Order: sequence, then structure tokens, then C-alpha cells
Amino acid sequence: MAFANSSVTDLMATGIESRTGEIADNVTKNNALLARLKERGRMKTFSGGTQIFQELSFQENSNGGAYSGYDLLPVQAQDVISAAAFAIKQYAVPVVVSGLEMLQNAGKERIIDLVDSRLEVAEATMANLITQGIYGDGTGYGGKAITGLDAAVEATLTANQTSTYGGISRTTWAFWRNQYPAAGQTMNTAATCQAVMNTLWGTCVRGADRPDLIIADPITWGYYMASLQAIQRFVDVKKANLGFPTILFMDADVVLDGGIGGFATTKTMYFLNTKYLFFRPHKDRNFVPLSPNRRYAINQDAEVQILAWAGNLTCSGAQFQGRVTSA
Repeated sequence: MAFANSSVTDLMATGIESRTGEIADNVTKNNALLARLKERGRMKTFSGGTQIFQELSFQENSNGGAYSGYDLLPVQAQDVISAAAFAIKQYAVPVVVSGLEMLQNAGKERIIDLVDSRLEVAEATMANLITQGIYGDGTGYGGKAITGLDAAVEATLTANQTSTYGGISRTTWAFWRNQYPAAGQTMNTAATCQAVMNTLWGTCVRGADRPDLIIADPITWGYYMASLQAIQRFVDVKKANLGFPTILFMDADVVLDGGIGGFATTKTMYFLNTKYLFFRPHKDRNFVPLSPNRRYAINQDAEVQILAWAGNLTCSGAQFQGRVTSA
């Protein structure tokens, strides 16, 4: 099969390849959580296996304790380390150029412009898909979507959580349940906002471990903003430069993520300790061309390159995450 410019496919493949880092960076900047995970070094690739394992400590060493003089010290073997297991989720955005478009854009510069434009659309599409997945529960696309915050930090009373997340049952293991306010505690007005946030904050804190990022949809963000009208608000300029207006609650950044075309969970505010959250792409499938070889449509006059990603959002400490909803 011959085309007006045989280098189109190479341009498409090398275009994606050369922009891999840029695409990954732009996807990160499109989501407040991913921006924070990158900042804290919580974007860690994995190299293979049938699942993504996230190591965690699930109980204390029971050998520890007080002793006196010649008391014998317990040295029994301890099972204190385990791992949550997450499925590898895959995303792809095909970039297609038809034979007619190649003929119409036969000049080299025009071909490059065409490919760049298609890649920019693919990049934006991938960013939206990943962001949507980050807020999801993993059931999207027939269970093929990212296992996101809706699964990690569910909207169920803490004591009533019975789901299995990361292969660990919340029925059996209470340490794997996230924090959720008691029955009747909802963020319905600016007047009730601060009290509910104070209570939830307290349940998420253990020593120096505390939420560092609070993600709010426009409704809960509005309640919090209204509750601060009488006092001065401080904006974190660095977060604002990433495109996210940021204020503080305690010492955690409160970020509005949502708005027009946004994917933030409606009427929800997440209290996140990003020390225990990870974005885990595969090292060989992190916003790269699926294949550098030429891909021709069998029964069409067209060439295709595919921007691809594989990985998941993982967690090693669900008990440090919180969530509050608004009726």
C-alpha cells in the first residue's frame, strides 16, 4: 500500500515517542492528586507481573513490650508486612490519519502540523481518561478502568465498610477501612462545613500522619469558601501555577478540582494522605506509542498509531484517607 508521503507513520510514531515525557507531564498537571503524587515522589513504575503489589504494614510487632532485668524477651516470628494487589489497567488513544488527509497535506511541514494536531488531541483525551479513572471505582469500561478514589475512599460509614479493595477485605481487616463521618454528619451548608471537616480531620490523624491534600468538588468547595468569608484566605502560589486554586485547612491544601467538564466526584470532599497513595504506570507503557511499526487498516486507506498507558492507582494506607459528602 503506497501513500503520498511514506514517512507519515514514522512521524506519528516518533512524534509520540519524543513527546512521551511532555505528555506524561501534561497529564499530571491536569489532575490535582497526580500533581501532588509527583511532588512527593509517589509516582513509581513497575516492571512486570500479573498484578501491581503495594506493600503495607497491617499490624504492630506483638513482641514489643516492657521488661525488667533478666526477663526473657519474646522472639516469635511476626507477620506484619503484606501487600495490596491491584489489577493492571490499560488505556489507549489511537491517532489516525487517512490516505486522503495525507494527499491533502503532502508537504512535509503540513504533514508535521497535521500529526502534531492529532497528537495534541490524543494527549488531551488521555489526560481526561486518566483523570476520570482517578475519581472512579474501577467499574468503568466493564471493570477495565483505573481503581480510583471512589474505591479507595468509599462513601460508607467506616464501621459498615465490607468491600474488598486491593484484594483485602474491609470486613475482616478494620485497618483497611477509610474514614467517613458518623451518620447525620454531612456538609450541607457553610455553617456546618467547618465542624464536619474538623471531626473528619481528627479521625484521619495518627501522630505526624495527617491529610496533606483535600480535594473538593464545586459544591463542597463553595461551602468551605463561604465559611471563610470573614477571614483572610491564603493561596499557595505553587499550586495556583499548576492551574489549581488552593487554600488551606489546618496545613493541608484544599484544591478545587471539577467545574466545567470536570470529573471530581459530585458533592464530595476527599481528605487524602498522599504518603500512602501511589500512581503506578508500567515502565514500558507510560504514555508511549503502542508500537513503532507501521499499522495499516486492512480494509481502509488509513494509518494508525496508538498512544498507550498501563498501570493503576494504588494505596498502602486506606485508614489515613477520609471522605465527606454533601446531601
